[in-house]
Amino acid sequence: MSQHQEAPVSQDRSEDPFVGNVASSIQVAGHPIHVMLVTFPIALVCATLGADLFYWWSADPFFARVGLWTSGWGFAMGTAAALSGTAELLLVRGIRRSAEPWSHAVAAMMLLSVIGANWGLRLFDQEAAILPWGLFLSVLGLIFVGLAGWHGGKLVFEHQIGVEVSKD
Repeated sequence: MSQHQEAPVSQDRSEDPFVGNVASSIQVAGHPIHVMLVTFPIALVCATLGADLFYWWSADPFFARVGLWTSGWGFAMGTAAALSGTAELLLVRGIRRSAEPWSHAVAAMMLLSVIGANWGLRLFDQEAAILPWGLFLSVLGLIFVGLAGWHGGKLVFEHQIGVEVSKD
């Protein structure tokens, strides 16, 4: 029986393009605003898809109204998250110097476009807008949530963007 031990994962970040100033500059009491805001459009995109599926299943106009409100608030909160994220991207040199944050920004802007189109589609006739295009945009929105979230998570977990590490 051989003893195989894996080498510990190196914490050397000398080749990481993000080494340097990547702390959040848009924050309240040390908490990045963008990180706090992105949870709302994520939840509201999921809720819009849920409302669409329940409307498809039940034909209850209540779920059409829920879809209108969740898509509208998803767009509003997504816009707020986009503004704070764009400010971070442009104000923090260590963030804007690499391609990965720009990939996250493009995916997030595509998501915001889909959420806005979904809301705009529902403004005048909530029930007629759901099938098929509202449901299609809700599914597409969820796909873009996954894509933008994956890129954003990569920035936080792999590159420690916006993470303050204690020197202790």
